[in-house]
Amino acid sequence: MVLRDAVNNDVEIVRHADTCLVFTDPLPPQGLTWRRMVTWWASNHQPGADEKTAADGLYRRLYRSLDSRPEQLLMITYCARYAEEGGFDLPALIPQVYLHYDPYTRKSGKQSGALYRQRMDFLLLAPDRSRIVIEVDGVQHYGRKNLPAQHGRVTWTAVPRLYSEMVAEDRRLRLAGYEIYRFGGWELTEPGGEQLLADFFTELLRRHEKPTP
Repeated sequence: MVLRDAVNNDVEIVRHADTCLVFTDPLPPQGLTWRRMVTWWASNHQPGADEKTAADGLYRRLYRSLDSRPEQLLMITYCARYAEEGGFDLPALIPQVYLHYDPYTRKSGKQSGALYRQRMDFLLLAPDRSRIVIEVDGVQHYGRKNLPAQHGRVTWTAVPRLYSEMVAEDRRLRLAGYEIYRFGGWELTEPGGEQLLADFFTELLRRHEKPTP
């Protein structure tokens, strides 16, 4: 990833560009809707496709970026709303968003305080101009895997440092203007996980509706 033009903030991906999506349109002040994302996708990746076909293509492309069942459930639950009346005008749920990127930190396997969290699990740009981050935390967010025990059983040990780094980054993001919500991966695998998410998104969207003039 290189910065081609610092004045215009032009970023170019020089390796593995086929695995990344770069939204190139200006972000509207009222947030980024699913309809706007679909229009961009059709223009750049599926020319000539009707809106429904382009929406299906974009959804499938975004869904493939997820590799955990809890994250997949979250996306499926939210994106089901796109099929409802007015659903295309809801904020787009964008998975695996890079907030910043440092190839040297990534290559070394080390984390610096400024770049602890390079990627958000999900981002919503709401009509009230809120920037909403949703994180789904697996055990690796707060623990370290132990060597396999007898019979291949895997256990984890809690690591206070990992938790401290995570909440420190949450504070930094909040001060930068982001609103953060966390789910434990475990709670989304339990019975009722889908309903928990549906209720959460109902309240979240109600809270962040476009302000009445």
